[in-house]
Amino acid sequence: MQSDSKTPEEHINSLPEDRKEPVKKLRNSVLKHLPTGFEEKMCYGMLGYVVPHSIYPSGYHCDAKQPLPFINIASQKNFIVIHHLGLYANKELLDWFVSEYPKHSTHKLDMGKGCVRFKKPEAIPYELIEQLVSKIGVSDWISCYENSFKNIK
Repeated sequence: MQSDSKTPEEHINSLPEDRKEPVKKLRNSVLKHLPTGFEEKMCYGMLGYVVPHSIYPSGYHCDAKQPLPFINIASQKNFIVIHHLGLYANKELLDWFVSEYPKHSTHKLDMGKGCVRFKKPEAIPYELIEQLVSKIGVSDWISCYENSFKNIK
């Protein structure tokens, strides 16, 4: 369910009532702990946190017109999801997250390669998400991206 919203605020206001507050809280958690250099923008119909072209002119290897993605937050039909490319690209970060998750939630971890799904908004471990967001700075993400994804075609 991609949004046609132009701004994060417009996007949040367009969500179903039961999703507005959890997505807003996730957004605020990310913004509060996002390392300097990343920017928030609407990407692929989701809230996006990216490395802007001013820092990484090459952009995303799949579409160089797009800035380098890092994190996205979306409200899907059956869940709220955080896409974190660092979890996909960095095994050490993934292992840390998987080991920390049970300390912050009694719900089963529902994960894909780089996404964490929350079927129950009340089960979102905001403190853990804040820690995750703060773990990789822009230069570390660029290095990780270049080592993991850049040569994939």
